[in-house]
Amino acid sequence: MDLGIKGKTAIVCAASKGLGRGCAEALAEAGVDLVINARSAGPLEETAREIAAKYGVKVTAVAADISTEEGRAAVLAAMPNPDILVNNAGGPPPGMWHDWEREDFIKALDANMLAPIAMMKAVLPSMMDKGWGRVVNITSQSVKSPIAVLGLSNSARAGLTGYVAGTSRQVAGSGVNINNMLPGLHATDRAVSLDQGVASAQGISMDEAKAQRAATIPAGRYGTREEFGAMCAFLCSTSAGFIVGQNILLDGGAVNATL
Repeated sequence: MDLGIKGKTAIVCAASKGLGRGCAEALAEAGVDLVINARSAGPLEETAREIAAKYGVKVTAVAADISTEEGRAAVLAAMPNPDILVNNAGGPPPGMWHDWEREDFIKALDANMLAPIAMMKAVLPSMMDKGWGRVVNITSQSVKSPIAVLGLSNSARAGLTGYVAGTSRQVAGSGVNINNMLPGLHATDRAVSLDQGVASAQGISMDEAKAQRAATIPAGRYGTREEFGAMCAFLCSTSAGFIVGQNILLDGGAVNATL
């Protein structure tokens, strides 16, 4: 399927691995030139080389912490006026309600709410001037079905969702579409970390923990970054112009809800 975005440009955050990389690869396959970001330079630069070699697009790596003002400035200096922005950041650690102090919430808000809002504020004006733009925010299934041990993530990502609900309607008339992707369990480092938490808490093996969690998913398995990236690329395509302010679950049916 021709997505109609060949030759466009995109910033993809947290793209050295996992879901961010899946999005970067799918956009590159569609012919989009990229600036990709992550905190660790080595893996990021290797990812940039691999994507550029495979898809023949320009890929610039910017190693920086996107949750900081300095990090965002570095990324935007490499591509001030992208056609596409994919916001992404690793989720805060799990825990219990009594574990978290104000500083923990501030850190979660900086990474998973305030950083993507700042990136949107930086790039939306140029998108609106051009009359075309796409923003995809990677959030979590916990926005629709909160996960008790991920209270920091629940809180920060719900705040971002509320911001997008209003902002997306304000910019849609200028040809700019903002939507959120809500991943469930995917085969990423984040899933491994959570599997380890289950294994440690229950005194079981990693394989047993993964099987236990996969059994809670109607699809019977974890998702893949390729599946996730394909949806991201579609939301960024010219065919997705009538999709505005939506929260799209990619969870294998784990969230049992009518709406």
